[in-house]
Amino acid sequence: MKRVAIVGATGAVGRTMLSILQDREFPLTELRLMASARSAGSKVETKWGEVEVEDLATCDPSGIDIALFSAGGARSKAFAHKFVEAGAVVVDNSSAFRMEPNVPLVVAGVNDHAAGDHQGIIANPNCTTMTIMMAAGPLHRAVGLNQMIASSYQSVSGSGMQGMKELSHQIDAMRDNPDALATGTWEDPGSGLYERPIGFNVLPMAGSLVDTYTDEEWKLVNETRKILEAPEVAVEPLCVRVPVMVGHGIAASMWFDRDLSRDEALELLAGAPGIQVWNEKTPTPLDSAGIDDVLVGRVRETVGRPGGVSLWAVGDNLRKGAALNAVQIAELL
Repeated sequence: MKRVAIVGATGAVGRTMLSILQDREFPLTELRLMASARSAGSKVETKWGEVEVEDLATCDPSGIDIALFSAGGARSKAFAHKFVEAGAVVVDNSSAFRMEPNVPLVVAGVNDHAAGDHQGIIANPNCTTMTIMMAAGPLHRAVGLNQMIASSYQSVSGSGMQGMKELSHQIDAMRDNPDALATGTWEDPGSGLYERPIGFNVLPMAGSLVDTYTDEEWKLVNETRKILEAPEVAVEPLCVRVPVMVGHGIAASMWFDRDLSRDEALELLAGAPGIQVWNEKTPTPLDSAGIDDVLVGRVRETVGRPGGVSLWAVGDNLRKGAALNAVQIAELL
């Protein structure tokens, strides 16, 4: 039995963490909820009774065994070590510690062994990386991944509640004038979060530019190598924001240390935990929303460069892409 805290408890991922802890009947003896001063003092009904939200800046983390952090990278950097010093293991959902050498980067079901080698902090990968790793992981274990070309189709909930509100606002503002959308005479509904409108649109610029690639694209490169313990694997990424509320999709072509047939790939994927292989119906973000498994479909052999496989994977970025994986790591602990 464990004493568990959720840090960032009032955000989209934090609320999902709480829901998943309840749904999976996590064996905790005490639950504490932390957030910013703005949310402190509010009360949340849970399976374990009513819990008052504490102010993260002033809370005492003593007695906590596991702290599930989803409060953003800045707060993770500011407070995670305080929790570790008080005796907690921190499972962090931000990018703050992912690439630190002494911090394991864990996708539950793919590299569970890494969770045992922590020094107080375990990192959750980026939600996009997490989704494709559920498919790439079992293939890599069997035949050794050496190259992947991956294009993401990332939902606006990857930007939090603000992204979801912005998409809703823009759709409401633009949907009553389809002629303007068809002729290019539409008026910009106002984009506070993204550099271009996301309503009725596709934005090939998920994340912020670091050089000619975005930070989301570099996460896909570097996190793939770390999770698979394959520093030489070549990853070519493109991360795209799409007008979808929940569910990140990734189209990937992969090549391995030897040729891989479609039949063998399907057999390997079918036996892997945490995924569903859909052969009769195409999986979409709408299908993935609200479920734990990553859906894999469109598995086929490569034609431009034979010997590899191409596939489509889609998962709920708030669940397996964030909250569920954090809870699964807590279960491993």
